[in-house]
Amino acid sequence: METTTLNLSFVLLMLGVGVSVLLSGIFLASRGQREVQDRLKKYVETNTISALETPDSTEGVFLDRFRSQFNVMFGVLRSEQMQLKLVAANWQITASEYFIIRVGVILLAFLLGLFFFRDVLPGIGLGVIASIVPGFLLFRSIEKRQKQFQLQLVDSLSLIRGAVEAGYSFLQSLGVVIQEMGSPTSDEFRQVRREVELGLPLSRALINMANRMESDDFYMVVTAININMQVGGSLSTILNVVIQTIRERMALLGELRSITSYARYASYLLTLLPFITLAVIALISPGYVQTMFAPGLARFILIYALGSLLVGNLVLRQLAKLNI
Repeated sequence: METTTLNLSFVLLMLGVGVSVLLSGIFLASRGQREVQDRLKKYVETNTISALETPDSTEGVFLDRFRSQFNVMFGVLRSEQMQLKLVAANWQITASEYFIIRVGVILLAFLLGLFFFRDVLPGIGLGVIASIVPGFLLFRSIEKRQKQFQLQLVDSLSLIRGAVEAGYSFLQSLGVVIQEMGSPTSDEFRQVRREVELGLPLSRALINMANRMESDDFYMVVTAININMQVGGSLSTILNVVIQTIRERMALLGELRSITSYARYASYLLTLLPFITLAVIALISPGYVQTMFAPGLARFILIYALGSLLVGNLVLRQLAKLNI
């Protein structure tokens, strides 16, 4: 009976590995293909690119067809909110692909726990951890791009203002930002220009960009630009006022962060202090620490202590959080 269970676990493990490798290969291959085409567009002439973008090799065509059929098949898993998050993180996958990859990772983690520990509980524990990791990575990727965009916002607006003063239209000034600024600002404004070229109003394209970046400062910029398009006036003057306002807001935010830094570092210290104390006691008296992990009431006390640490850390971080 045990041998049969092990064989079944091994088969399921190999199946999970195969599915994960296949989906990862699709994602990496499509991403690599896009990166190659972007480099070609930058350094090669336009007529050469048009010939290279439609290759005779069936590999790229097969990959595109497979992804298209895959997304049609699993279209029920599509979520507009999730797709917006993936675009904001610049992950070149669809919501359906993200869901399937996440399920495959959870299944693989469960099978690994079941195979190595010969028990269901470790498999469930690894599966729970694997279900959290993709969402955490997505959140961190979005947060990183948004922070980088916020740091580049004043410089990008200064370029737009200079281009407008030189006689460029607002849409033409976006090309200056795309050429001069780095990622993610250039990528986001390139997306705005692409949406406008496909027929979307400029105001709607800017709102979509603001929704992806979730920046209060850029929401203010979009509002000012849309009002200027409706009522007219000097766009460079409006941008100059907006840039000055954003600079003052950033200076105020930096000052507030320095004032609240004590609360943030106190939350880190109070959270790590019990673990540091536990490590010191374990070095001094290992037998005393082992009683904390003994079956019975001690484990419930330990779980309660860990939960209290987590709640306390969240409360302290929320108190130090700035919303301006």
